[in-house]
Order: sequence, then C-alpha cells, then structure tokens
Amino acid sequence: MSDALEKAEAAAREAATDTAAVQIAMAAIELAKAAQQQAQAAPQHHQCEHQHKPRRSAGEWLGIACAVCVGGVGIAFASIALAILGGTAAIVVLVLRSMWTDYQRKGR
Repeated sequence: MSDALEKAEAAAREAATDTAAVQIAMAAIELAKAAQQQAQAAPQHHQCEHQHKPRRSAGEWLGIACAVCVGGVGIAFASIALAILGGTAAIVVLVLRSMWTDYQRKGR
C-alpha cells in the first residue's frame, strides 16, 4: 500500500509541476500578445509626424553601383563614337571641298 501511496504522491507532485509550467507558458504567451499589440499600436500615433523610410540593403546599393558603372561605360563609348563620327565627317567635308575646287578649276 505504501508503494501505491508513493506513486500517488509522485503523480501529484508531477501534476503540480506541470500546472506551474503550463501557467508560466500561458503567461509568456499573454506577454507576447500584449507586446505585439503595443508594437502595432505605437507607429499609428506618430505616423503623421514622422515617417521613416526603410533603408536600402547592401544588395540594392551594389545594384545601383553596377548600374552607374554600366551607364558610365555606355556614355564613354557614346562619346568615343561621336568623336569618331565627327572626325569622319570632317574628313569627308574636306575631301568633297577639294574635289569641288578641282572641278571648278578644270571646268573653266
């Protein structure tokens, strides 16, 4: 009979410990809910006064830097192409002018 009594006492202790653990867990859940509600309510009060924009991540800055580099290289190539085109146009104009003056002299 004492063996059954010891088992019953152990079961009662375990139930009391489980109850305390369950109560602590429930309190933690309630605390988390209250903190979440408070966090959601806080930004609504200051929304009109100060709006903070989210900061850019490192990946976004790297993408912007790559786009700027590609754009700079594109502008450089376009400048070189315009310089070559201008030089070619000048040479063509000089050759045509020379041909025109030769034609004018021989025509007389």
